[in-house]
Amino acid sequence: MTPFAYTGSGPYCYANSFAMMFGGQAPSTAVIEFATGSPFGMQMLGGTLPFFDPYGWDPEAGSEGALAALGWTSTLSKGGDADDALSRLRSALKDGPVWIGPVEMGHLRHQPGMSGPIEADHYVVVLELDEDSVLMHDPHGHPYVRLPLANFMAAWRAETLTYGDAYTMRTDFVRVAEMSEVETIRASIPAAIHWLSMETTLPVPPGTLGNSRAAEALAARIETNCDKGLRAHMVHFAVGVGARRAADAAACLARAGYRKAARIADEQARLIGALQHPLVVHRHAAAAAILRDLAPTYDRMKAALEHDG
Repeated sequence: MTPFAYTGSGPYCYANSFAMMFGGQAPSTAVIEFATGSPFGMQMLGGTLPFFDPYGWDPEAGSEGALAALGWTSTLSKGGDADDALSRLRSALKDGPVWIGPVEMGHLRHQPGMSGPIEADHYVVVLELDEDSVLMHDPHGHPYVRLPLANFMAAWRAETLTYGDAYTMRTDFVRVAEMSEVETIRASIPAAIHWLSMETTLPVPPGTLGNSRAAEALAARIETNCDKGLRAHMVHFAVGVGARRAADAAACLARAGYRKAARIADEQARLIGALQHPLVVHRHAAAAAILRDLAPTYDRMKAALEHDG
């Protein structure tokens, strides 16, 4: 089957935030997401929490490589105490908007239903800061939203997230090379192969599983104990973003001439997307069968990228 690109909403918060910072020179968010390496693997974090992204990967781990493949640089700063962070932010805003994250989404009280930490990461672009509030573009559907400063600082502290440092931000975005979208896709292939290999020096929680083992373990878990929390994580976040990443990867790979890899990515997108309805209606055996079909595709993808193109 021919890959067919998806356009619509979805939790591409850091890709959308990068696109805002790139302005009129921004490539598509599909290419930005591809460059981060996120479509190339699956993991069960700590053996319990599934994500359709690579073993040991998180948005911070993928950002520097993505910027290089896209032809951009930025200045990263993080840590310190709240007063230091506010001073850095106030100073940086004199030169324009500031890329912020990860932040704890549960503290973003402008989002309906948010009343405290939910251990979910998010990225935003801050536009203005005053004594009581921040003005931001929140790519979760909230342009020019204003948030009380206390809530913003609690979110920016990121103390309930599984990765990242408090008060992380990026400034001084500079385009250093004019990369076409196809050139960016091709420049990102070595990173894709690296992520699929599951060879990482980054800290990984004990018990974390990757790729085929992650898919098989998740299938067994869904068959025997698909509790409310796991189902909510899957149907409200993991399945949707995972299917979109794979669909975007398929379209990108096809554009760059990686035809076999594109077909595999399209197969992955269709399988991940097919999980949504069975999980919502509690057809656990059907969802488990889909995951077992997905399991061998990660090794096939790695082989295709190594020999295709």
